[in-house]
Amino acid sequence: MSEPAFSIILPIYNQADHLAEIVDGYERALQAAGIDHELLLVVNASRDASLEIAHGLAARYPAVRALEEERSGWGRAVRRGIREARGALLCYTNSARTTDRDLALMLLYARAFPETVVKANRKIRESLPRRVGSLLYNIECRTLFDLSCWDINGTPKIFPRSFEELLALERDDDLIDAEFTAVCRRCDYPMIEVPIFSTRRHGGRSTTGYRSAIAMYVGAYRLFRETRRRKR
Repeated sequence: MSEPAFSIILPIYNQADHLAEIVDGYERALQAAGIDHELLLVVNASRDASLEIAHGLAARYPAVRALEEERSGWGRAVRRGIREARGALLCYTNSARTTDRDLALMLLYARAFPETVVKANRKIRESLPRRVGSLLYNIECRTLFDLSCWDINGTPKIFPRSFEELLALERDDDLIDAEFTAVCRRCDYPMIEVPIFSTRRHGGRSTTGYRSAIAMYVGAYRLFRETRRRKR
């Protein structure tokens, strides 16, 4: 098989109720935009019918591939997708929150600037606690890692295969996004942030709560300490 221009990695966790709707929309939008791609559905530790639906979608669409990752973790699913990807440009995104229009827009930016990291900057949060929590986390990461970008966790994130350090991300959890931006800063990879204003969620419930948010604040500091030790 010829290598696609884009490999789009979609971590899937208990999304059986809306997975087909997401993939149908993405495929229509990407075909309409003329974007050569493969869509990697990485189903990790799902307890519903997500894996069966993913295999059905792979049978329906030639561009779709279904992968099973038995252990949980956002970062683990992203890393599995990166290992399996065949495209020259790699993308990963939160499928529950990324509209087909926003995905196509981001990929078109990346196609125009193929030697640049392109990432989303989500401008709107659906509640005051999420706005405050996101602001605090972004300020923490910007301070610790000397970053100029905002919305550390914003996806889609797209990067060229030539940025080899991003192919070797290590985090298995939600901190992979902080690691991603820290690597970009350390390696001086150029970056474009695209403002995204959509707040629609396809379905399911966010797994981020007060306890997981605190874990991310603490985890970001620990990641910073680990990064400093490696530099010595």
